[in-house]
Amino acid sequence: MSSTVATAARRAGALIEAMRPHHWVKNVVVLAAPLFALALDLGSLLSVGWAFVAFSMTASAFYLINDVRDIEEDRKHPVKQHRPIAAGLVPIPLALSAAAVLLTAGLVGSYVVAPWLALTIGAYAFIQAGYNLGLKEQPIIDIMVIAGGFVLRALGGAAAAGVPASGWFILCIGLLAFFLGIEKRKAELREVGEEEETRSVLQEYSLSWLRRMESVVTASALMAYALWTLEGADTPWMLATLPFVAYAIFRYQYLSERGHGESPEKILVRDVHLIAAVILWGSISLFILQMPYFTYYGG
Repeated sequence: MSSTVATAARRAGALIEAMRPHHWVKNVVVLAAPLFALALDLGSLLSVGWAFVAFSMTASAFYLINDVRDIEEDRKHPVKQHRPIAAGLVPIPLALSAAAVLLTAGLVGSYVVAPWLALTIGAYAFIQAGYNLGLKEQPIIDIMVIAGGFVLRALGGAAAAGVPASGWFILCIGLLAFFLGIEKRKAELREVGEEEETRSVLQEYSLSWLRRMESVVTASALMAYALWTLEGADTPWMLATLPFVAYAIFRYQYLSERGHGESPEKILVRDVHLIAAVILWGSISLFILQMPYFTYYGG
């Protein structure tokens, strides 16, 4: 009996690991729109909190589905071969059943909170399904799908809080997410080598091509943010936050070049310099947006 309980406990722990809870930090993007709209009352925060939970459950469902579908390729990867499903620690039927429960809970719960939130969750699930069914094997499109997931997270947070999301806001989020996707592919390619057999999409990329893409997207993201501070924000004083955004982007590139770009969610919670840049950016942004002086004299 005790051995059965121990086995079940190990399997449950492996299942939770396969859900990749460390990736849930990506879903804090749902806070972006309500924070900039200063929609920080208890009701909005509770709704946005559920948006975070719903996106986390939906993302975990597709992590499980993806790992089941990629089990053979993951077993060839130097890092991914240790994932619970690839390593045989989580049976495939259990993984698929858990994915179905998580996906259903995320969609149904979101509809109760806000129908528009359910729509964004549904759209996110749709593109994740497309990603798993073959889009992840299409160069450029695979990165665009990753970026689209971040945009939908931001829109989901806006829907949950009942605040608008401007075109500038969506553009900045999308370009930044595209940048992170490029960095992730660079790190993966560097990890396995350009000549080794692994995921087919990586064989379509080269480090030189990814670096050219990186240059274009980095410049575009910084320019879009700068233009938003001058044209789209409530006050042009938001331009004062640009140095922190630039530092965070270049700091991430610095870390990526040293082999840490494959897991952006880990970098964002472990690197003291990035954490400090994000905290300073957020604090100064909220200070500027809340102070009447900046809004009045900046307009």
